[in-house]
Amino acid sequence: MIVPLLSALAIVIASAKLGGWFFSYLKQPVVLGELLVGLILGPSLLNIFGSDYFQKAHVSDALHEFGELGVIFLMFVAGLEVHLSDFAKAGKPAVLSGVLGVVFPIILGSLAVLPFGYALDQAIFLGIVMAATSVSISAQTLMEMGRLRSREGLTLLGAAVVDDVLAIAVLSTFLAFALGGGTSVVELVWILLRMVLFLIGAFVFGMWFLPRAARWVEDKRLPIGEPVMSLIVVSILFFAWASEAVGGVAAITGAFIAGVALASSPLKEKIERGVHTLAYSFFVPIFLVSIGLAANARSLSVNDLGLTLMISLIAIVSKLIGAGLGARVGGMSGGESWRVGIGMISRGEVGLIVASVGVGAGILTSASFTSIVLMVLVTTLITPPLLRWAFRGKEIENV
Repeated sequence: MIVPLLSALAIVIASAKLGGWFFSYLKQPVVLGELLVGLILGPSLLNIFGSDYFQKAHVSDALHEFGELGVIFLMFVAGLEVHLSDFAKAGKPAVLSGVLGVVFPIILGSLAVLPFGYALDQAIFLGIVMAATSVSISAQTLMEMGRLRSREGLTLLGAAVVDDVLAIAVLSTFLAFALGGGTSVVELVWILLRMVLFLIGAFVFGMWFLPRAARWVEDKRLPIGEPVMSLIVVSILFFAWASEAVGGVAAITGAFIAGVALASSPLKEKIERGVHTLAYSFFVPIFLVSIGLAANARSLSVNDLGLTLMISLIAIVSKLIGAGLGARVGGMSGGESWRVGIGMISRGEVGLIVASVGVGAGILTSASFTSIVLMVLVTTLITPPLLRWAFRGKEIENV
Protein backbone atom coordinates (compact mmCIF):
# COMPACT_ATOMS: atom_id res chain seq x y z
CA MET A 1 0.00 0.00 0.00
CA ILE A 2 2.77 2.40 -0.96
CA VAL A 3 0.69 4.46 -3.42
CA PRO A 4 -1.39 6.36 -0.81
CA LEU A 5 1.80 7.13 1.14
CA LEU A 6 3.46 8.52 -1.98
CA SER A 7 0.59 10.94 -2.58
CA ALA A 8 0.50 11.90 1.12
CA LEU A 9 4.22 12.68 1.17
CA ALA A 10 3.87 14.79 -1.97
CA ILE A 11 0.94 16.72 -0.45
CA VAL A 12 2.70 17.30 2.88
CA ILE A 13 6.06 18.42 1.49
CA ALA A 14 4.59 20.61 -1.26
CA SER A 15 2.10 22.21 1.16
CA ALA A 16 4.83 22.83 3.75
CA LYS A 17 7.06 24.56 1.23
CA LEU A 18 4.21 26.67 -0.14
CA GLY A 19 3.19 27.66 3.40
CA GLY A 20 6.79 28.53 4.26
CA TRP A 21 7.18 30.57 1.08
CA PHE A 22 3.98 32.49 1.75
CA PHE A 23 5.02 33.39 5.28
CA SER A 24 8.50 34.42 4.15
CA TYR A 25 6.72 36.74 1.67
CA LEU A 26 4.89 38.20 4.68
CA LYS A 27 8.29 38.58 6.40
CA GLN A 28 7.34 36.01 9.04
CA PRO A 29 9.28 32.89 10.12
CA VAL A 30 9.15 30.16 7.47
CA VAL A 31 8.60 27.54 10.17
CA LEU A 32 5.36 29.25 11.21
CA GLY A 33 3.84 28.72 7.77
CA GLU A 34 4.85 25.06 7.74
CA LEU A 35 3.28 24.52 11.17
CA LEU A 36 -0.01 26.15 10.17
CA VAL A 37 -0.19 23.97 7.07
CA GLY A 38 -0.34 20.93 9.37
CA LEU A 39 -3.28 22.43 11.25
CA ILE A 40 -5.11 23.14 7.98
CA LEU A 41 -4.51 19.66 6.54
CA GLY A 42 -5.29 17.88 9.83
CA PRO A 43 -8.55 16.84 11.50
CA SER A 44 -9.09 20.31 12.97
CA LEU A 45 -9.97 21.64 9.48
CA LEU A 46 -9.71 19.66 6.22
CA ASN A 47 -8.82 16.23 7.67
CA ILE A 48 -7.34 15.17 4.34
CA PHE A 49 -5.68 12.05 5.71
CA GLY A 50 -8.79 10.87 7.54
CA SER A 51 -10.31 9.32 4.41
CA ASP A 52 -10.39 5.55 3.87
CA TYR A 53 -7.86 5.88 1.06
CA PHE A 54 -5.19 7.03 3.50
CA GLN A 55 -6.45 5.26 6.63
CA LYS A 56 -6.26 1.77 5.10
CA ALA A 57 -2.61 2.35 4.25
CA HIS A 58 -1.82 3.65 7.79
CA VAL A 59 -0.51 6.86 6.27
CA SER A 60 -0.87 8.86 9.50
CA ASP A 61 1.42 6.46 11.35
CA ALA A 62 4.00 6.62 8.57
CA LEU A 63 3.94 10.43 8.52
CA HIS A 64 4.43 10.45 12.29
CA GLU A 65 7.49 8.19 12.00
CA PHE A 66 8.98 10.31 9.22
CA GLY A 67 8.32 13.36 11.41
CA GLU A 68 10.25 11.78 14.29
CA LEU A 69 13.21 11.37 11.95
CA GLY A 70 12.76 15.00 10.94
CA VAL A 71 13.25 16.37 14.44
CA ILE A 72 16.29 14.10 14.91
CA PHE A 73 17.97 15.49 11.78
CA LEU A 74 16.94 19.02 12.73
CA MET A 75 18.66 18.77 16.11
CA PHE A 76 21.79 17.32 14.49
CA VAL A 77 21.96 20.37 12.21
CA ALA A 78 21.52 22.60 15.28
CA GLY A 79 24.39 20.77 16.99
CA LEU A 80 26.65 21.42 13.99
CA GLU A 81 26.24 25.15 14.64
CA VAL A 82 27.61 24.90 18.19
CA HIS A 83 31.26 24.72 19.20
CA LEU A 84 31.84 22.95 22.51
CA SER A 85 33.87 25.89 23.85
CA ASP A 86 30.93 28.23 23.21
CA PHE A 87 28.52 25.69 24.70
CA ALA A 88 30.56 25.49 27.92
CA LYS A 89 30.41 29.27 28.39
CA ALA A 90 26.64 29.06 28.81
CA GLY A 91 27.04 26.75 31.82
CA LYS A 92 25.50 28.50 34.85
CA PRO A 93 22.58 30.32 33.19
CA ALA A 94 21.81 27.20 31.11
CA VAL A 95 21.62 24.97 34.20
CA LEU A 96 19.52 27.41 36.22
CA SER A 97 17.26 28.13 33.26
CA GLY A 98 16.73 24.42 32.70
CA VAL A 99 16.01 23.68 36.36
CA LEU A 100 13.63 26.58 37.02
CA GLY A 101 12.08 25.99 33.60
CA VAL A 102 10.94 22.60 34.94
CA VAL A 103 10.00 23.63 38.48
CA PHE A 104 7.72 26.55 37.59
CA PRO A 105 5.57 24.72 35.00
CA ILE A 106 5.03 21.77 37.36
CA ILE A 107 3.92 24.00 40.24
CA LEU A 108 1.87 26.53 38.26
CA GLY A 109 0.46 23.90 35.92
CA SER A 110 -0.69 21.63 38.73
CA LEU A 111 -2.43 24.48 40.55
CA ALA A 112 -4.08 25.79 37.37
CA VAL A 113 -5.82 22.54 36.35
CA LEU A 114 -7.22 21.58 39.76
CA PRO A 115 -10.33 23.81 39.34
CA PHE A 116 -11.24 21.78 36.23
CA GLY A 117 -12.10 18.77 38.37
CA TYR A 118 -8.86 16.85 38.07
CA ALA A 119 -7.53 14.77 40.93
CA LEU A 120 -4.23 15.79 42.51
CA ASP A 121 -2.21 13.06 40.78
CA GLN A 122 -3.72 14.01 37.40
CA ALA A 123 -3.01 17.70 38.03
CA ILE A 124 0.62 17.01 38.94
CA PHE A 125 1.03 14.82 35.87
CA LEU A 126 -0.31 17.60 33.62
CA GLY A 127 2.24 19.91 35.28
CA ILE A 128 4.99 17.43 34.41
CA VAL A 129 3.79 17.37 30.80
CA MET A 130 4.06 21.16 30.69
CA ALA A 131 7.62 21.00 32.02
CA ALA A 132 9.01 19.24 28.96
CA THR A 133 10.56 21.73 26.52
CA SER A 134 11.48 21.11 22.89
CA VAL A 135 13.83 23.75 21.49
CA SER A 136 13.91 22.28 17.99
CA ILE A 137 11.50 25.00 16.76
CA SER A 138 13.48 27.71 18.56
CA ALA A 139 16.72 26.32 17.10
CA GLN A 140 15.21 26.36 13.61
CA THR A 141 14.03 29.97 14.06
CA LEU A 142 17.40 31.10 15.43
CA MET A 143 19.20 29.40 12.53
CA GLU A 144 16.95 31.31 10.12
CA MET A 145 17.99 34.56 11.85
CA GLY A 146 21.67 33.59 12.17
CA ARG A 147 21.39 33.82 15.98
CA LEU A 148 21.88 30.22 17.08
CA ARG A 149 25.43 30.88 18.31
CA SER A 150 24.40 34.00 20.22
CA ARG A 151 24.62 33.86 24.02
CA GLU A 152 20.89 33.30 24.23
CA GLY A 153 20.97 30.54 21.62
CA LEU A 154 23.75 28.62 23.36
CA THR A 155 22.00 29.02 26.72
CA LEU A 156 18.80 27.65 25.19
CA LEU A 157 20.54 24.55 23.86
CA GLY A 158 22.24 23.89 27.19
CA ALA A 159 19.04 24.47 29.15
CA ALA A 160 17.20 22.03 26.87
CA VAL A 161 19.57 19.20 27.84
CA VAL A 162 19.12 19.99 31.55
CA ASP A 163 15.35 20.25 31.05
CA ASP A 164 15.23 16.89 29.28
CA VAL A 165 17.14 15.02 32.01
CA LEU A 166 15.25 16.67 34.88
CA ALA A 167 11.78 16.25 33.33
CA ILE A 168 12.36 12.53 32.73
CA ALA A 169 13.74 12.09 36.26
CA VAL A 170 10.65 13.80 37.73
CA LEU A 171 8.36 11.65 35.56
CA SER A 172 10.11 8.45 36.72
CA THR A 173 9.83 9.49 40.36
CA PHE A 174 6.15 10.38 39.98
CA LEU A 175 5.22 7.09 38.31
CA ALA A 176 7.19 5.10 40.89
CA PHE A 177 5.76 6.67 44.05
CA ALA A 178 2.46 8.36 43.21
CA LEU A 179 1.22 5.45 41.11
CA GLY A 180 2.86 2.63 43.01
CA GLY A 181 5.09 1.60 40.16
CA GLY A 182 7.25 -0.46 42.49
CA THR A 183 10.47 1.35 41.70
CA SER A 184 12.83 1.64 44.66
CA VAL A 185 14.87 4.70 45.61
CA VAL A 186 18.01 2.88 44.49
CA GLU A 187 16.48 2.24 41.07
CA LEU A 188 15.49 5.90 40.74
CA VAL A 189 19.02 7.00 41.61
CA TRP A 190 20.31 4.61 38.98
CA ILE A 191 17.94 6.08 36.36
CA LEU A 192 19.29 9.57 37.00
CA LEU A 193 22.90 8.37 37.19
CA ARG A 194 22.48 6.46 33.93
CA MET A 195 21.28 9.60 32.16
CA VAL A 196 24.19 11.68 33.43
CA LEU A 197 26.76 9.00 32.63
CA PHE A 198 25.35 8.59 29.14
CA LEU A 199 25.47 12.33 28.42
CA ILE A 200 29.10 12.55 29.55
CA GLY A 201 30.09 9.34 27.76
CA ALA A 202 28.33 10.30 24.54
CA PHE A 203 30.02 13.70 24.46
CA VAL A 204 33.48 12.25 25.13
CA PHE A 205 33.09 9.36 22.68
CA GLY A 206 31.50 11.55 20.01
CA MET A 207 34.20 14.23 20.21
CA TRP A 208 36.93 11.60 19.96
CA PHE A 209 35.46 9.16 17.44
CA LEU A 210 33.20 10.96 14.95
CA PRO A 211 35.68 13.55 13.51
CA ARG A 212 38.36 10.87 13.18
CA ALA A 213 35.99 8.41 11.54
CA ALA A 214 34.75 11.02 9.06
CA ARG A 215 38.31 12.01 8.16
CA TRP A 216 39.36 8.36 7.73
CA VAL A 217 36.44 7.60 5.42
CA GLU A 218 37.17 10.75 3.40
CA ASP A 219 40.89 9.95 3.05
CA LYS A 220 40.35 6.30 2.10
CA ARG A 221 38.04 7.24 -0.79
CA LEU A 222 36.10 4.02 -0.34
CA PRO A 223 34.53 2.62 -3.54
CA ILE A 224 30.95 3.14 -2.35
CA GLY A 225 28.38 5.83 -2.94
CA GLU A 226 28.64 8.86 -0.61
CA PRO A 227 30.79 7.16 2.06
CA VAL A 228 31.09 10.22 4.34
CA MET A 229 27.38 11.04 4.30
CA SER A 230 26.52 7.37 4.84
CA LEU A 231 28.71 7.38 7.94
CA ILE A 232 27.08 10.58 9.18
CA VAL A 233 23.52 9.29 8.72
CA VAL A 234 24.38 6.04 10.50
CA SER A 235 26.04 8.01 13.32
CA ILE A 236 22.99 10.29 13.74
CA LEU A 237 20.64 7.32 13.93
CA PHE A 238 22.93 5.40 16.28
CA PHE A 239 23.40 8.30 18.70
CA ALA A 240 19.64 8.97 18.65
CA TRP A 241 18.90 5.30 19.35
CA ALA A 242 21.49 5.07 22.12
CA SER A 243 20.13 8.21 23.74
CA GLU A 244 16.78 6.55 24.49
CA ALA A 245 17.77 2.87 24.65
CA VAL A 246 20.93 3.33 26.75
CA GLY A 247 20.68 6.75 28.39
CA GLY A 248 16.94 6.99 28.89
CA VAL A 249 16.80 10.53 27.47
CA ALA A 250 15.10 11.81 24.32
CA ALA A 251 16.49 10.68 20.97
CA ILE A 252 16.95 14.30 19.88
CA THR A 253 19.56 14.72 22.64
CA GLY A 254 21.77 12.05 21.09
CA ALA A 255 21.41 13.59 17.63
CA PHE A 256 22.34 17.00 19.04
CA ILE A 257 25.45 15.54 20.71
CA ALA A 258 26.52 13.96 17.41
CA GLY A 259 26.18 17.36 15.73
CA VAL A 260 28.25 19.12 18.41
CA ALA A 261 30.94 16.43 18.08
CA LEU A 262 31.30 17.14 14.37
CA ALA A 263 31.06 20.94 14.62
CA SER A 264 34.86 21.27 14.77
CA SER A 265 35.54 18.72 12.02
CA PRO A 266 37.38 19.94 8.89
CA LEU A 267 34.57 18.27 6.94
CA LYS A 268 31.86 20.28 8.68
CA GLU A 269 30.81 22.22 5.56
CA LYS A 270 30.51 19.06 3.47
CA ILE A 271 28.56 17.31 6.22
CA GLU A 272 26.31 20.32 6.72
CA ARG A 273 25.50 20.59 3.01
CA GLY A 274 24.63 16.91 2.75
CA VAL A 275 22.50 16.66 5.89
CA HIS A 276 20.84 20.01 5.26
CA THR A 277 19.71 18.89 1.81
CA LEU A 278 18.40 15.56 3.11
CA ALA A 279 16.69 17.05 6.17
CA TYR A 280 15.08 20.17 4.74
CA SER A 281 13.93 18.67 1.46
CA PHE A 282 12.19 15.70 3.07
CA PHE A 283 12.21 14.98 6.81
CA VAL A 284 11.93 18.40 8.50
CA PRO A 285 8.86 19.59 6.51
CA ILE A 286 7.07 16.38 7.46
CA PHE A 287 7.97 16.90 11.13
CA LEU A 288 6.62 20.45 11.17
CA VAL A 289 3.39 19.52 9.41
CA SER A 290 2.90 16.41 11.59
CA ILE A 291 2.54 18.59 14.71
CA GLY A 292 -0.60 20.17 13.29
CA LEU A 293 -1.85 16.83 11.99
CA ALA A 294 -1.89 15.47 15.56
CA ALA A 295 -4.42 18.06 16.78
CA ASN A 296 -8.19 17.69 16.54
CA ALA A 297 -9.89 20.78 17.90
CA ARG A 298 -13.32 19.47 16.85
CA SER A 299 -13.30 16.78 19.55
CA LEU A 300 -13.11 19.23 22.46
CA SER A 301 -16.04 20.00 24.75
CA VAL A 302 -16.55 23.44 26.32
CA ASN A 303 -14.78 22.28 29.50
CA ASP A 304 -11.93 20.78 27.44
CA LEU A 305 -11.61 24.02 25.53
CA GLY A 306 -11.28 25.91 28.81
CA LEU A 307 -8.60 23.46 29.93
CA THR A 308 -6.76 23.91 26.62
CA LEU A 309 -6.75 27.69 26.97
CA MET A 310 -5.60 27.48 30.59
CA ILE A 311 -2.73 25.04 30.08
CA SER A 312 -1.62 26.96 26.98
CA LEU A 313 -1.49 30.20 28.98
CA ILE A 314 0.31 28.55 31.90
CA ALA A 315 2.72 26.79 29.53
CA ILE A 316 3.75 30.16 28.09
CA VAL A 317 3.90 32.12 31.35
CA SER A 318 5.65 29.43 33.40
CA LYS A 319 8.53 29.08 30.95
CA LEU A 320 8.89 32.84 30.59
CA ILE A 321 9.11 33.21 34.37
CA GLY A 322 11.02 30.04 35.22
CA ALA A 323 13.57 29.85 32.40
CA GLY A 324 13.89 33.63 32.21
CA LEU A 325 14.48 33.92 35.96
CA GLY A 326 17.05 31.13 35.83
CA ALA A 327 18.97 32.92 33.09
CA ARG A 328 18.79 36.18 35.02
CA VAL A 329 20.06 34.62 38.27
CA GLY A 330 22.77 32.94 36.19
CA GLY A 331 24.16 36.34 35.22
CA MET A 332 22.46 37.25 31.95
CA SER A 333 20.97 40.69 31.33
CA GLY A 334 17.25 41.36 31.49
CA GLY A 335 16.89 41.38 27.71
CA GLU A 336 18.91 38.19 27.27
CA SER A 337 16.92 36.45 30.01
CA TRP A 338 13.67 37.50 28.38
CA ARG A 339 14.80 36.01 25.05
CA VAL A 340 15.87 32.76 26.73
CA GLY A 341 12.46 32.51 28.39
CA ILE A 342 10.73 32.99 25.04
CA GLY A 343 12.94 30.37 23.40
CA MET A 344 11.97 27.79 26.03
CA ILE A 345 8.21 28.22 25.49
CA SER A 346 7.86 25.72 22.67
CA ARG A 347 6.80 22.21 23.63
CA GLY A 348 7.12 19.28 21.28
CA GLU A 349 7.75 15.59 20.96
CA VAL A 350 9.02 15.15 24.54
CA GLY A 351 5.79 16.56 25.98
CA LEU A 352 3.72 14.37 23.66
CA ILE A 353 5.71 11.30 24.70
CA VAL A 354 5.14 12.09 28.39
CA ALA A 355 1.43 12.65 27.71
CA SER A 356 1.23 9.31 25.89
CA VAL A 357 2.67 7.62 28.99
CA GLY A 358 -0.12 9.23 31.02
CA VAL A 359 -2.81 7.94 28.65
CA GLY A 360 -1.29 4.44 28.76
CA ALA A 361 -1.21 4.49 32.57
CA GLY A 362 -4.82 5.62 32.76
CA ILE A 363 -3.98 9.02 34.26
CA LEU A 364 -5.15 11.11 31.31
CA THR A 365 -8.21 10.79 29.10
CA SER A 366 -8.18 11.09 25.31
CA ALA A 367 -9.74 14.56 25.65
CA SER A 368 -6.94 15.63 27.99
CA PHE A 369 -4.43 14.32 25.48
CA THR A 370 -6.06 16.39 22.72
CA SER A 371 -5.83 19.47 24.95
CA ILE A 372 -2.12 18.76 25.42
CA VAL A 373 -1.59 18.35 21.67
CA LEU A 374 -3.26 21.71 21.08
CA MET A 375 -1.15 23.27 23.86
CA VAL A 376 1.96 21.93 22.09
CA LEU A 377 0.70 23.42 18.85
CA VAL A 378 -0.08 26.82 20.42
CA THR A 379 3.32 27.09 22.13
CA THR A 380 5.05 25.93 18.95
CA LEU A 381 3.21 28.46 16.79
CA ILE A 382 3.76 31.39 19.14
CA THR A 383 7.49 30.88 19.70
CA PRO A 384 8.91 31.80 16.25
CA PRO A 385 7.22 35.22 15.92
CA LEU A 386 7.95 36.05 19.57
CA LEU A 387 11.62 35.15 19.12
CA ARG A 388 11.88 37.24 15.98
CA TRP A 389 10.23 40.16 17.79
CA ALA A 390 12.50 39.77 20.83
CA PHE A 391 15.68 39.75 18.76
CA ARG A 392 14.47 42.75 16.79
CA GLY A 393 14.38 44.49 20.16
CA LYS A 394 17.98 43.45 20.68
CA GLU A 395 19.00 45.08 17.39
CA ILE A 396 17.29 48.29 18.53
CA GLU A 397 19.18 48.13 21.85
CA ASN A 398 22.50 47.85 19.98
CA VAL A 399 21.86 50.86 17.74
